[in-house]
Amino acid sequence: MLDCLCVGIAVADHICVPIDRLPRSGELLLTERLNLTLGGHAANVSVDLAKLGVKVGITARVGNDLFGEFLRQELTRAGVHTVNLVETPDKDTSGTLIINVKGDDRRFIHTIGANGEFDGREVTTEMLQATRVLYVGALFALPKLTASALKELLQQARAVGVPTVLDVVIPGPGDYLTTLREVLPWTDVFMPNTDEAAQITGETDPLAQAEVFRRLGASTVVITCGGDGAVVLSETNRFRSGVFRMEYIDGTGSGDAFGAGFIQGMLQGADVRRCVEIGSALGASAVRRSGATAGVFTRPELEAFLQSNRMEFQPI
Repeated sequence: MLDCLCVGIAVADHICVPIDRLPRSGELLLTERLNLTLGGHAANVSVDLAKLGVKVGITARVGNDLFGEFLRQELTRAGVHTVNLVETPDKDTSGTLIINVKGDDRRFIHTIGANGEFDGREVTTEMLQATRVLYVGALFALPKLTASALKELLQQARAVGVPTVLDVVIPGPGDYLTTLREVLPWTDVFMPNTDEAAQITGETDPLAQAEVFRRLGASTVVITCGGDGAVVLSETNRFRSGVFRMEYIDGTGSGDAFGAGFIQGMLQGADVRRCVEIGSALGASAVRRSGATAGVFTRPELEAFLQSNRMEFQPI
């Protein structure tokens, strides 16, 4: 029995320690270090949960290559159950080149690879019956995970009493609302960031974005806004949350860490505000080091931090 099953993308991330500026054409710039780390929503959230002592598994696709073996080893070493990590022999493992520039946001160059073959059939009813929470990460970065396939997966989870958390990746302009109309009525928690929500809805205000997703049927909507906290809407909650300030090194994976912290709150039976507070603390911890999971709090670190730091909430 798992506490959480994380479904979605697993990626080999190549990350540079922040450089002063982008190189000009033909120019070589030096960085202190280039890191090969695991990444992707499902991988990041599963590792972050494992650091909190949660019994977590992952269902994703990797290639039959060195990067696929690297991801399997790193996930296993982190304490994630990888028995349902699916090898796709004719595809390379997904990878992302992440360029960090001091004082600027990250830049990403991505190849979908084996993740492009994920279609939801990798998750069985038996797997859903053996978990307490289902997390689905990176909708829209999985081209074969259609609206109907995801709807069926979410319906199966609801049928066996498993709450669901859904996150997205927006690769560019497109019609995303059509898919969300089908899947959000079966989604318990929907948590895009405000940039993603803007591309989906055309709305720039996170409250307006959240209201769109609530009208489409999501039970609880959490719009994460980076340094501006989060906006939360549900049938019984309407609030903005504050933030926890940390020395910023690299923002990679901070949103995934927020999701992991929120799920930790769900597993503890906490109310939505407490889930957001835990998520915000874990998300803030992720920016302390380069890489998606390296700086994320362990459970003792998280508990100590929350004992001495409290979050402000503002009703809407």
